[in-house]
Amino acid sequence: MADPGMSVTPYWELTFDADGDVDGTERDRLLTQAAERGVRDLIVFSHGWNNDRSDATALYRRFFAPVPKLAPKARIGYAGVIWPSMRFGDEPIPDFPRSPAAGAAPRSALDEETRRALSKAFPGRTAVLDRLARLLDERPAGDEGTAEFGRLVRLLPEPDGRQTVADTDEAGEPAVFTCDPVTACEQFAEALAALEPAADSAAFGLPDPWDGAKELLRQATYYQMKRRAGTVGEHGLGPLLGRLAKAAPGVRVHLVGHSFGGRLVAFALRGLPGPVRTVKSVTVLQGAFSHYVFAARLPHAADRSGALKDAQRRVDGPVVCSHSHFDTALGTIYPLASRLAGDDRSCTGTEIAAVLGRRWGALGHDGAQAVPDTARLDLAAALGGGLPASGCVNVDASAVVRRGGAPVGAHSDIVHPELARLVLAAGRIA
Repeated sequence: MADPGMSVTPYWELTFDADGDVDGTERDRLLTQAAERGVRDLIVFSHGWNNDRSDATALYRRFFAPVPKLAPKARIGYAGVIWPSMRFGDEPIPDFPRSPAAGAAPRSALDEETRRALSKAFPGRTAVLDRLARLLDERPAGDEGTAEFGRLVRLLPEPDGRQTVADTDEAGEPAVFTCDPVTACEQFAEALAALEPAADSAAFGLPDPWDGAKELLRQATYYQMKRRAGTVGEHGLGPLLGRLAKAAPGVRVHLVGHSFGGRLVAFALRGLPGPVRTVKSVTVLQGAFSHYVFAARLPHAADRSGALKDAQRRVDGPVVCSHSHFDTALGTIYPLASRLAGDDRSCTGTEIAAVLGRRWGALGHDGAQAVPDTARLDLAAALGGGLPASGCVNVDASAVVRRGGAPVGAHSDIVHPELARLVLAAGRIA
């Protein structure tokens, strides 16, 4: 049942494929054992971008570790979701070992770990990936190289087997697939240079568009993972929670997700069978999806709503969204990737991102937006008993979510006892 190295027990893993189909043996083990083990509260955690099972289980082991001492009398079970996502090897995770290959590679090159992960993420695209890697190594001068790079990037994504609608305030494909690729590379390079102005010689000249090219590839990959997270949540985790409600109706479920894993657990609410009311809390840690996802009306399009309009009402408790201004992945790069303003060359990449962030921003940057009666708290107030019993709650976690280097900033800095306490507070787990 549990990984021998896991920090808590009872612990189950739930492995999903890209279509949302769950491993049957793991599913049945949870359904039969949750009630048998006397579990009253089940915390289900979904990782965001990770390259393999060991990365995910390492996150769960460290995040869950303080929980037994924080709630010593609670009868808690733990489940870790494993789903096919990927992380670039140059993205630092605080307190986790950094890939040696990533540290040795030039900033715009693809390290071996990332190459392997891309091959898994885009099977059948080996020739395209090889050419992209050569271009990043060679960095040809002029616009022809970045134009070719952009055309190749657009060949990578494939529709997942089961489709789930995208956030409706992000209608259609993001601009990384539709705008001029040369402009996209330039604007990404400008944004990256602003995030680390003293990092190298680029600080004394124009930003290198090949740094932006690698970011274009990164964002194309994330678009695929973002869609997949919604599919796995709606078609996989949501129906499984419905089965758990029948098999163990006394178990209270608490969903936790980081980054795209936050999107996964949020979309699980849409996949819940109608009468199920066993989800007692949702905690989204640095959610990498639209801050308008729960909105009934979009401020810029009153006839449209967020993809999960009113889904918070499926939760018999609060939907807590942590955010941090140190999360540059979501504060700068995410809105720029969502809708590049290629016609505004008077702005730098970060200025464009700041403007676009008001429309194309992410939950992990400023929390849920355009949802009436949303509570807004800092972390100290939330942990001091200030969490409402229902509805959306934005919690500024900048006090602890603050470490990390470019390009993602503090996006993955979530292993803190304060955030474990936030999960317990959201679920009223004593």
